[in-house]
Formats: sequence, C-alpha cells, structure tokens
Amino acid sequence: MHDFPPEVPAYPTRQAGATTTGQFGAAPGRAHRDYPDTRSPARFLIWLLRKQAYAMVGMFLTGTLVFLPGAVGPYFVGRAVDEGIVAGSWDALLTWSLILLGVIAVGAALGVLMHTYAVHGWVSALYRTTKLVTRKTTQMGHVLPQRLPTGEILSVSSSDSDKYGALSEVVGRAAAAFFAYLVVVGLVLSTSVPLGLITLVAAPVLVFVATPLLRPLHRRQATERSRASELTSLATDIVAGLRILRGIGGERTFGANYAKQSQLVRHAGVAAGIWQAAVEAVGTLFSGLFLVTLTWLGVRMVADGELSVGQLISFFGYAVFMVVPIYTFFELVQKWVQSLVSARKTVALLEQEPPWEEPHTPTGLPAEAPLHDEASGFTARPGELTVVVSALPDDTAALADRLGRYLVSEAEPVSTELEEGVKGKRARQTRAEREAARRAQAEKDQEKARRRWGVTVGGVDLSQATLAEVRQRILVSDTASMVFGGTLQQALDPHGRLTRAEAEQAMYVASAEDVFEALPNGWQGHLDERGRGLSGGQRQRLVLARAIAADPDIAVLVEPTSAVDAHTEARIAERLSAHRRGRTTVIMTVSPLVLHHADRVAFLDGGRLAAEGTHTELLESHAGYRRVVVRSMDDDPVEDTPPPLPPPADPSSGDAGTETGDPPLGDPHANRTERTTPTAVVGQEEVRHDGA
Repeated sequence: MHDFPPEVPAYPTRQAGATTTGQFGAAPGRAHRDYPDTRSPARFLIWLLRKQAYAMVGMFLTGTLVFLPGAVGPYFVGRAVDEGIVAGSWDALLTWSLILLGVIAVGAALGVLMHTYAVHGWVSALYRTTKLVTRKTTQMGHVLPQRLPTGEILSVSSSDSDKYGALSEVVGRAAAAFFAYLVVVGLVLSTSVPLGLITLVAAPVLVFVATPLLRPLHRRQATERSRASELTSLATDIVAGLRILRGIGGERTFGANYAKQSQLVRHAGVAAGIWQAAVEAVGTLFSGLFLVTLTWLGVRMVADGELSVGQLISFFGYAVFMVVPIYTFFELVQKWVQSLVSARKTVALLEQEPPWEEPHTPTGLPAEAPLHDEASGFTARPGELTVVVSALPDDTAALADRLGRYLVSEAEPVSTELEEGVKGKRARQTRAEREAARRAQAEKDQEKARRRWGVTVGGVDLSQATLAEVRQRILVSDTASMVFGGTLQQALDPHGRLTRAEAEQAMYVASAEDVFEALPNGWQGHLDERGRGLSGGQRQRLVLARAIAADPDIAVLVEPTSAVDAHTEARIAERLSAHRRGRTTVIMTVSPLVLHHADRVAFLDGGRLAAEGTHTELLESHAGYRRVVVRSMDDDPVEDTPPPLPPPADPSSGDAGTETGDPPLGDPHANRTERTTPTAVVGQEEVRHDGA
C-alpha cells in the first residue's frame, strides 16, 4: 500500500503575534488539510476517515464484489429452479449453475483483497493516531503532563487509536453492504413491489428500534474508558516509583489498589458488554422477524399464484442475506458511538497548544557570556564551574528550570474523565468547566512564556532567541531525566555523533564504566525501559554521561551525584571539573565533595542570592551556608556502585586507542573490527569493547 506508514507532519511553531484558528495555532489562510480538525469529536472522526479514504474506497469496491454472491446468488438459484428443474431443462440448470459458480469464485477471490484493504485501513488509522500523539507530545514537551494526566495520553495512543482503526474498517465494509442492500431491494422490487418496499424499509426500522439502547451503551463505554485511563495512570505511577515502594514496603498496598481498580475496569467492561449484547440481540431478533415475515408473505403469494417456486426461493435467499448488511449497519453505529467517546479525549489532547512562540526577529545568544537570572540575582560566569547551594532543594530546582527556559505549572493536570454517576446536564456542565480550566491554565502559561523571561546570556534575554537555540546552548540535566529502552550506544549517543573515544571519555568522566562492563554486548547491550535493569546510581551516572557527551556551551546539572557513594562522588567531581574546565557549568548540590572543586559557590536564601565566593570563604564567613553544608555532611552516604575500572587516558593525548579520525560508534566497520579484536588498548589499561 503506497500510503503506509501514514505521513504525519510535525506541528508548526507559532510566530510571535500570529492569531490562531484552533488548529495547532496555524495562521489564518493556511491549509489545514494535513492537520486534524479538533473543533468537535465528530469533526475529528470525519477528518480521520477522510485520511483513510484510499483504504475505504478500495474496501468498498472489493466489498461490493465480495457481497455479490449473497446479493444476486438467490436470483440465479431461483432462475435455475424455474427454468431448469421446474421446466425440466438440464441445459438451463447447468447454465445458471455455472453463472452462480463464477460469481461465487469472483467473490471468494476478492475476499482476500478486501481483507487486505481492511487491515491496511485499520493499521493506518491506528498508526496515524499514535504518530499524532507523538508529534503533539514532542511539540508540547514538558508542558503536556501539566495539562493532561499521563494515563489519558497513553490511552489515546493505545486503546483509542485501535477503536479508530475498527471504525475505519467497518465504514468501508458498511458502504459495500449498503450497495449490496440496494441491489437486493432493486431485485425484489422488480419481482414484487410490496415485498420490495418491506425490504427497503426494514433496515431503517431496525436501526431506529435499537437507537434507545445506544445512549446507555455510550454511558457504559465512557465509564469503562474512564476507569481504564485511571488504571493506566496508576500502573505508570507504580512502575515509576517501584524502587521507592520497595524501600518503604508499599508494594502490597499499591498492588491492592491496582487490583481494586482493575476489578472496577472489569465491572465497567461487563456492564458495557451487557448493553452491547442487548443492541446485538435486538439486531438479531428483528433481523429474524424480518426473515420470517418476508418468507410468510412470499409463501402466501406463491399460494395465490403471484410468485413462482423459484422466486419464493430467491426471496428466502434475499431475506437470509439481508441479515448481513443490517447487522453491519448496527455494527457501524456501535463503532461510531465508541469512537465518539474516544474522540472526546483525543481532541482534548490534540487541541493543546504550546505556550512558546518564536520571535519575529530572533537574536542569537552570544558565546562565552555570563548567564544571569534576574529573579534570584544569580550569575554564572563564563568558563567557570559554579555550584549553587540552597537549604531548600525546590529553590535550586526552580532556578535550573528558569535557566533552561522550562515552564513549570503549579496547577494539577485537568482530567477529561468524569466521575461515575455524572451524566446528562451535569456531565455537560462538568465538561465545560474542565475545558474552561484547561483553557485558563493554557492562557496563564502563554502569558508567562511570551513575556520577557528574565534570564539573559550576555544581556540577551532567552525570549529573544529561538527555543531550539536555547535548548542547544543550555542543557539542563536533572533527577527527572529519563533513560529510554534501547542499546547503551543509543542511550549515550542518540544522534550517533560520537567516536568511540568520545563515548568512552564521557562514561569515564561520569564514572559509569561499570555500566558498559555490566552489559553482555557492550555498546550494543540492551537497556530495558527506564533503565530498569540498572541500579539508581548507574542510571544517574548514565544520564550524567549523556549530558557530558552532548558537550553543551552551558551545562546545568541538578543533583548529579545524589544516588552514588562518597568515593564515586569524589571521582565524578574531580573528573567533571577537569573535563568542563573553560566551559560554563552550573551544579545544584550541597555535596562538599563537589563544592571543593567549584570555582565559585553561590548561596541562595529564600530563592535569592545571599552570598557567593569560594567554598572555604563561605564556610568561614557565612553561618547560613555553613549550617546547610554541615547538615549535608551528616547525611548517610549512599552505597550504590562498585569501584569503577581504572581511568583511560585523555583521548587528546593520542593514547586512547583511537585517533581524531576514529569512526563513530554506529560505524559497521568499527563493529566488525571490535568483534575480531576482543580488546583495545585504552591508555595503559585494557578495556573490553564487545560489539562496540
């Protein structure tokens, strides 16, 4: 299929002063064909189906021929009976039988192609939705979890996207069934007008009869969707905090909470299943009544001489076949209702707009210039290693967010899910209130993000530069930084830019050589999601190594050694200060082992700069600083990691085993060399490079 995987463009970045139309902040007059319509759940579904038009048209064309044997087959059977069996003509019987066989063969052959289009449309809709969520997550960045609960975001990308795939499949099939339905109506009308009219109105009447059951079905499915999202959020929190839960003995409690919530999801699924079964039962019941009615009327017409035996058999075949399109129409209605429930959540996600906007005339950030924060009065001098100390970790974390131009909201994310029992007018009012709350939060974020930021580099405020340049020049690595699943090489060097020597140097500076040694295949060793197979200290040092490997102009490191033992922390402090010498580095910590290597120390009190100087000077002259540092020395050290391997020499000395022109880590020729040469000399020691 030429349109898979579906092409989903990145969301545009709004320019300063541009007005929005409600679709990704694009300026008026811009074509919105490639961007989803988020004005309502129904409009979003229609847009999504239009993007699947290729698969649905293919399914309709092949489906009409697949349904052909059932639609026109009874007609050929009736002619074979009347002209062959009743009339005693074996030639006519053979002729009509061969025609029927040909029609069946065509339908069977095209059934494979119809199924191919069905799967293609399903998977394409699923992947399109997943890519839309990924694009929106990338565009919003750290702001998105502040707007919507993580569980709802994951549910849209997983279960909801699957519902859209099912809707795409049933729409194409229902179109083919409708065409076959019209063919049958035409055949019946050409034989008997009364029976044809009954056949024509049967499907609308049956759908109308089942309509009262759709509203409670909609409510039950919404409840199931809400509980499933809560369960996903709970599972996400448990996985993220599993190490802490084990430490405090809370596994049993949270496991019981998860089991309780999973049972609520099961009960909601059963309730939704009961109503869905009721809808299907009504469809089956009335389809059967239609079949009985049509057969009874046909028999009476045969008895009155108005129909032949062959025509009666044809009518019975028509009635049996009509159950298929009628049931397909019921299925279409059910899938549409289910998709509307999911679309409401999807629209709430995709309509979110990032608070940032790019300046009309961006100003570049000067190199080797001081980094100044107006809110705290803190200044990081170019080329120095500055350590920021505060009695309140929240103050240093807030400073790091400001230095990196990260927007942190104090408001809780607003869920789109409704509490159980909320329905009707109250449900509409609650949804409106929550939409207003999300809108107010977005406006507050936008107002804060689009004004002057208050952090300058060489006098240039960060709001005057593009966000891409800010992210490239200023790197903030904190305790929330993630380790993604994949190879060690991908975790350390996601863009594949490093040579082996550069990667080894980054791991050495972060004292993370044991992470390399712990993986069976070295650089190609696999890391689990969130780095679950690593200890807390190993994961933290791998994050630090990744930040070091990025080699930013300005590095802001928040508590980079909080999860390691004192010996490892001392090594990291010494190596990091030497590696970053001459480049601006800001570290948020109260560790004396790091403070000893600082060019300058800044002490915050109440979020404001209270004193600065060397570590020794502040210990002697500032009582508040002394209390904070001495208290940190009384804390128990964390025993996490074994001693690392002996250090490699500086790659710049030429003894690191690779020259300046070494191939990057991802170079296949380098991999082959390492497979045939199990060790490579690094400095004065031998370090294994399995699969590097």
